[in-house]
Amino acid sequence: MKFVVLQVYNNYIDASIIMGRLEEEGINCWLKDENTVTINPALTNAIGGIKLMAPETQAERAFELLRHFRNEIQAVLKCPGCGSANVDFVTTPRKAPNWFGVIIGLLFTNYTLSPDKVYHCFDCGKEFESPKETEPAE
Repeated sequence: MKFVVLQVYNNYIDASIIMGRLEEEGINCWLKDENTVTINPALTNAIGGIKLMAPETQAERAFELLRHFRNEIQAVLKCPGCGSANVDFVTTPRKAPNWFGVIIGLLFTNYTLSPDKVYHCFDCGKEFESPKETEPAE
């Protein structure tokens, strides 16, 4: 049986939540490289993250469900500046602790410290700690 990569994640929590939602919809899926990334997060980029895998025969339905899940999130999360739904949770290079974490991690430890993440609006460029949550449209 041939498997395809549906999506790639940096942490097992997000990957496990989406895998569970897909399994509820009848998609047989599994996580590749989950143990490696969980045990040593510094290897995340080297191995390409945690890959959500599904059989090729179920891939089309799985991609459809992933788009639906993403649309659900975007319907609820809005930018407090411009009200756009084009918002995502990203690592920010603008915070000094992220740079210090990388430097300290590379010099003194085996891996880097966890970076700070913020919500970023791709329409107006605003970064913020928490988005404006709205009620989903029925």
